Amino acid sequence: MADLRQILSQGRKRIGLMVGAGAPMSIKINLHGKIDVNGVPLIPGVDELTKLVITGLKDKKERDAVQELSRSIGPSVNIEKILSQIRLLERALGNVNVHGLNSNGYSALGRNICDQIGGIVGARLPKERNAYNDLVAWISGTLRVHAVEIFSANYDLLFEEAFESARAPYFDGSTGGASPFFDAVTVASDDLPPRWSRLWKLHGSIGWALERDRIVRGGGRNSTHLIFPDHLKYDLTQKQPYSALFERLRQFLLNPDTLLLATGFSFRDAHISAVIEEALAMNSNAAAIAFQYSDLDREEAACTIASDRPNLSVYAADGAVINGVVGKWRPGETNKNWADIRPTFWAPREVNADPCFLLGDFCRFTNFCALSQAEKVDRVKLDSPQREGSPEIIDD
Repeated sequence: MADLRQILSQGRKRIGLMVGAGAPMSIKINLHGKIDVNGVPLIPGVDELTKLVITGLKDKKERDAVQELSRSIGPSVNIEKILSQIRLLERALGNVNVHGLNSNGYSALGRNICDQIGGIVGARLPKERNAYNDLVAWISGTLRVHAVEIFSANYDLLFEEAFESARAPYFDGSTGGASPFFDAVTVASDDLPPRWSRLWKLHGSIGWALERDRIVRGGGRNSTHLIFPDHLKYDLTQKQPYSALFERLRQFLLNPDTLLLATGFSFRDAHISAVIEEALAMNSNAAAIAFQYSDLDREEAACTIASDRPNLSVYAADGAVINGVVGKWRPGETNKNWADIRPTFWAPREVNADPCFLLGDFCRFTNFCALSQAEKVDRVKLDSPQREGSPEIIDD
């Protein structure tokens, strides 16, 4: 952790972030949209998303069809598996009815579900200081040799809002004014200044649209051209702009002396994990650290890759996989300076709970990044909803 803190505080290393759905889930808000540790996730996880999407369907035939599909899938049902079934039926049925809908009916149902998902993930960033602001502050607060590259599997606009709020420049693959269009050539190159962060939306983004055979950005929060979690995901990633974005991830990891930090990412997106694993196998000089929220036994997808690729380390709540070796955490003795810094990454998550490794929580991770340049971290204070368990900086 001392080494990581030093790397984060400097601007010399090529650093990338792989961000998944756990990032917006870590930010809790109340009914008024304000940050509250006792609130609900800013954007829900897949289970809650499934419930919200199903209850949001207005047509009774569509709701009945989804209920029947859910029963046929079984107890492990989620919106990904429901959409997979819908896409299969859309292709196969023609004019034959199954559960009250034919091919056209399932096509409309798929579009309605995608609209529901887009509406839910279109949440806005809270006005209070939050984890996304912390991350952008760390990125833009250092003079860098290489731009920080963020690879996001999420559709939301939270990173965009955070960058723009801080007036920090970033490039997401689009260029232009009236109808910004995706430019694969610039994505593949590295010609922009290092102060321009890179934001790569691997599954697309709300606001993307298909216009005259090209992807344009600027459609507000309309969810028109996303890769939603269904069985077609792998096929869709072979098309532009997704092929250029996945190639960017591959090329990033093939650069020498590269560090990828994964946060809020489960490694269950097989098409993303495959690119990461393949690139790490090809480039032993690259390294990746997966900060996972749960215990090791619940992070099987990440641990499986880490056991085969020694340059991928998994840092879970109760232990780690480092150089392919599995072990439980055992904190060592700290020197004077680190006694105060340790609570930023090792402490109980809840009152009366045992200490655990904290950086699997996106909020804790971004806080650690933001504090990497602090000369002194004095004490933990518990009176701030967003900063519960966070340190106070004393400026000498």
